[in-house]
Amino acid sequence: MGSGPTGGAGSEGHTRFCETAAMRSADLPKRRSARGAVGSAVRRARLAIRRRWLQGRGFLARLDPGLRRRDIRRSAPERFVRAAYPIMLRRRADPDGVRNYVEHLERGRLTPDGVLDEMLTSMELRAVPFVNPLRALHQSRCDFVRMLPRGARILDLGGTDQEHPEGALVSMGYPYRFDELVIVDLPHDDRHEIYTRSERADRLTTPLGLVRYEYHSMVDLDRYANDAFDLVVSGESIEHISEAGADVMLEGVLRVLRPGGWFCLDTPNRRATVVHVGADRLTNPDHELEYTHAQLATKLALAGFDVVDAFGLSYVGDSIRSGVFSEAEFARNHGVFHAIDDCYLLAYLCRKPA
Repeated sequence: MGSGPTGGAGSEGHTRFCETAAMRSADLPKRRSARGAVGSAVRRARLAIRRRWLQGRGFLARLDPGLRRRDIRRSAPERFVRAAYPIMLRRRADPDGVRNYVEHLERGRLTPDGVLDEMLTSMELRAVPFVNPLRALHQSRCDFVRMLPRGARILDLGGTDQEHPEGALVSMGYPYRFDELVIVDLPHDDRHEIYTRSERADRLTTPLGLVRYEYHSMVDLDRYANDAFDLVVSGESIEHISEAGADVMLEGVLRVLRPGGWFCLDTPNRRATVVHVGADRLTNPDHELEYTHAQLATKLALAGFDVVDAFGLSYVGDSIRSGVFSEAEFARNHGVFHAIDDCYLLAYLCRKPA
């Protein structure tokens, strides 16, 4: 039966089918590649069109003398409220919320800025996670900076802010006026390439006081007199030097602080970062060493400091316990916490004994 005309034709047809299928299969990556190339070209074209449209709209807006009059806060109450919800709370406005805010606006109990204040301070906003976890971490560090003690003369080790010449301490919200803030950082030629964007600065006056830059290693503090500063800050900088270098730095910090002066620092918590990036890596290519709380608290005490308070910044306790890092948890739990071992950064307020 298999040798009859039907069987022969069937075998030949099956062979042709298999050969065609094989050719199609061999050609599939090419066709997929072609479709992928076309799809990429279409996406690029759409992005280019959208970019041109946004540029054109921005240009027309700059030419429009009535632009300021169309500030959304000047819109009709309901339109303003419906626009504020997705911007502030990242969700559509609910009917009850719209009615409540519109009534307050129409009766003059709230202004548009007052509505925005209500949203900014709402418990709901506190639960809205950052899209970028690193911005959440930055917010945690800003919260900690506002907790730092007042100091008339301040030494900030590694305190350059590449976007703000007044330095990180001022740009992150330090609240107190000072007589002088000395920022210590490496010369640009000696820095890792990721820290070379800032322009060289020497002296400038800020609303809080005089800022002066000194370019040298934070390990070498010999040029500063004994008891010269009220406050020394190390904002995510101790991890950039070796453990031996950190010991020398801490000895220098203790010497230049006045009796009763403050040494405040924050740094990555290795208990968290090992879950985040693995045991064979650190979180930054310029880092030398990342400490656990037990390691760093011991080091600070042995250097002669009284550790007055120890906090954690950005809580990631579930990630640490599970061994699987959650970017969502990292983005959600910004702030200052007492559970220092379970946070992404360690933060300390230390004093030189009086």
